[in-house]
Amino acid sequence: MFAGINPSLYSGAVGHHFARPGNRFWPVLHKAGFTPRLLNAFEERELLRDGIGITNFVARATATAAELDPGEFKQGAALLRQKVLEFQPGFLAIVGVSAYRAGFDRPKAAIGLQSESLGRTQVWVLPNPSGLQAHYQMPEMVALYGSLREAAYGTGPRQPSIKER
Repeated sequence: MFAGINPSLYSGAVGHHFARPGNRFWPVLHKAGFTPRLLNAFEERELLRDGIGITNFVARATATAAELDPGEFKQGAALLRQKVLEFQPGFLAIVGVSAYRAGFDRPKAAIGLQSESLGRTQVWVLPNPSGLQAHYQMPEMVALYGSLREAAYGTGPRQPSIKER
């Protein structure tokens, strides 16, 4: 299950995750091997057939994540815990280290697999793919997302989903 920080104003308006032009989530997901082809935000339900869920840490749409207050991150963490305990994914990938640090009270957390888990779900933190976030370039992001993919699915080629067989 991928959890973005919160929807951009554009994503909120169109009702799809990571929809803002320039967001690198969909290309990174494909290049890291999660999807057999490049999807776009309007095809997000295609992820479900491969057992991949997508949600937000905070539901409120903003121009930038900096507009969110600490209480929203705490509330978002509580809601994420509930979703994870209900759906029990193998991994919760929080796409934005700042959201994880604030919501889960882990001020020194770094990118990668976290020591805490939520029930049986392992928590993984990945860089925010927003076009507004330039700290990580595409090759590094693909490698980091690819590490999660390898942990989740192994190092071989992505296995076809039930609908593809």
